[in-house]
Amino acid sequence: MNIGFIGVGNMGGAIVRGYSQSAAMKATGTDALFVFDSDKDKVKALAGEGLPVKAVDSIEQLAGLCDVIVLCVKPNAFGELLDELAGVLGGQPGDKLIISIAAGISIGYIRGKLGTAANVVRVMPNTPAMVGEGMSAMSASDGLPEKYADVVEKLFSAIGSAVWVDEPLMDIVTGISGSSPAYAYLYMEGLVQAGIQGGLSKRDATILAAQSTLGAAKMVLENLDEVEPRQLCANVCSPGGTTIEAVKVLEDAGFTETVSKAAQASAAKSKLMTR
Repeated sequence: MNIGFIGVGNMGGAIVRGYSQSAAMKATGTDALFVFDSDKDKVKALAGEGLPVKAVDSIEQLAGLCDVIVLCVKPNAFGELLDELAGVLGGQPGDKLIISIAAGISIGYIRGKLGTAANVVRVMPNTPAMVGEGMSAMSASDGLPEKYADVVEKLFSAIGSAVWVDEPLMDIVTGISGSSPAYAYLYMEGLVQAGIQGGLSKRDATILAAQSTLGAAKMVLENLDEVEPRQLCANVCSPGGTTIEAVKVLEDAGFTETVSKAAQASAAKSKLMTR
């Protein structure tokens, strides 16, 4: 099964890197991933990393060679891309899988352009995919063949974790995982500022903040079915100790509620943007 990528910028390139070096690709016996980008330097950069990619000269060529087409362009260029792809496919997507990672682009919109019989999967990844720790949520069009569901899972599991959700939940997914790396960066920035004010170097303060955040996230994941995050917080808070003093400040400032409101605001904006 040949897989092709249209657009190999930050996120498209991350998926190519992750999947091309994964056991999943080796297991399929796939020799190379086909790539097309109007910016030829991006394609050259991937090839220069020694990755198994084959550049093609056009979208038409890629569509003719590939069973799976991953669309990794910005939402503002998506309509034009779909129009071109529809012309190439002649309104008959046939037995191909179209995967979109564009925010705010619905399965219905894609099918409206390519044909209602198109096999489409919409994915919301996030930027930690670039370091192999992404979180991707996947939604499928009705009647997606199992072979294609398996391909999508393997593609996005190669750059982190992946879960299936119903498409109407994609807006809140955007608020919870799509946008949340930014919230985490702001949280860590506050810790770094405190570290610098307390006499640490910026580098040491950043390492302390980032590693502690990473470790806390791992604790949550490894206790997923046993202990809730709130209880993990309580476990750290000894009566009269240093941690509970800090947590009181956060709660008095409405920290948890503010984070929840931020995620809801992101979700609301996602809903307004969706077409």
